[in-house]
Amino acid sequence: MKKFLMATAASALMAGGAFAEDVKIGIILGFTGPLESITPAMAAGAELAMKEVTDSGKFMGGSAVVPVRGDSTCIDAAAATSAAERLVTSDGVAGIMGADCSGVTGAILQNVARPNGIVMVSPSATSPGLSTAEDDGLFFRTAPSDARQGVIVTNILQDRGFKEIAITYTNNDYGKGLADAIQTEFEAAGGTVTIVSAHEDGKADYSAEVGALASAGGEVLVVAGYVDQGGSGVVRSALDTGAFETFYFPDGMVGAKLNENFGAELNGSFGAYPGTDSTGAATFVGMAEGAGFDGTSAFAPESYDAAALIMMAMAKAGSTASADYKDHIMDLANAPGEQIFPGELAKALDLIAAGTEIDYVGATAVELVGAGESAGNYQEIEFADGAYSTIGYR
Repeated sequence: MKKFLMATAASALMAGGAFAEDVKIGIILGFTGPLESITPAMAAGAELAMKEVTDSGKFMGGSAVVPVRGDSTCIDAAAATSAAERLVTSDGVAGIMGADCSGVTGAILQNVARPNGIVMVSPSATSPGLSTAEDDGLFFRTAPSDARQGVIVTNILQDRGFKEIAITYTNNDYGKGLADAIQTEFEAAGGTVTIVSAHEDGKADYSAEVGALASAGGEVLVVAGYVDQGGSGVVRSALDTGAFETFYFPDGMVGAKLNENFGAELNGSFGAYPGTDSTGAATFVGMAEGAGFDGTSAFAPESYDAAALIMMAMAKAGSTASADYKDHIMDLANAPGEQIFPGELAKALDLIAAGTEIDYVGATAVELVGAGESAGNYQEIEFADGAYSTIGYR
């Protein structure tokens, strides 16, 4: 009889959605490939949010959140799709934090997320093409579109008095979309783009590409590439040949690897990547330090926010089914409501349970607009004394 009563009680809890079972969330990022040097901090950011929610004991009847990693490779759509399929069909994840690079993100969205009805929140896929992609209301991103980055790049270049630039981009959705956005905005503002030239990743020699860039000329070379791949190869060749001395680095090029690869050779160069000087940003950096990773690393705070929004939406819906919680993400990320910052996820769960509206501000001053993407804040960097540092915010 006792066993029967216990089983009946357990069934009742499950029927009401208040059961303590593990909730798996996928983390699909480029653990190998052209962004592998910044990926560890991104994954750590997402897992920090998951641990915070698990430790609170207040999520879905005391359920633990279990991160399950998958390797997107950043560039191989087939490998990324296969990894995502494993996360969904074998591991049974209830949502995906990722992917990272735009091409593989689009492939996963169309080939895995939509057919299986799984929510994706990307911390770093920035292609403008994703803004209009068919997504059945399942896709969001805590990073801004490169349409916004094109404006930021133009503003920074103009403020520094540059009127003529050359652009090289990695030959994929991210690179092409960003290069187009920069060219459009810079020329609309009266600047001259001497050349827009693609480069392939994985080459040992970029002298031909740099030769074409040098022939076209320009005061600054904008490198819309990857720091662990061809972007750095182009910069190396440009420095060695004296083709360019000053470089602009968008988000995919910003990482500690840039310091390691070039050091003082880049003094005077500059760039920007998503970031904010909000209260939440400083809090997150301190939390990350305590957890043993660099909270200032590109897209690490966006990853924390992406994971947090997935879990808060589940809590609001009282369900881990994407069909139930997907419509809550936009509301939670925007006003009105009580503001929630990093380290306050337990508080957020209490407020949600009490029926109180929250405005998740997070580590990146989250505000989702349009098709569910970040409105966009950037931190401007500059190289001096062999390393880059943040000099302002946009």
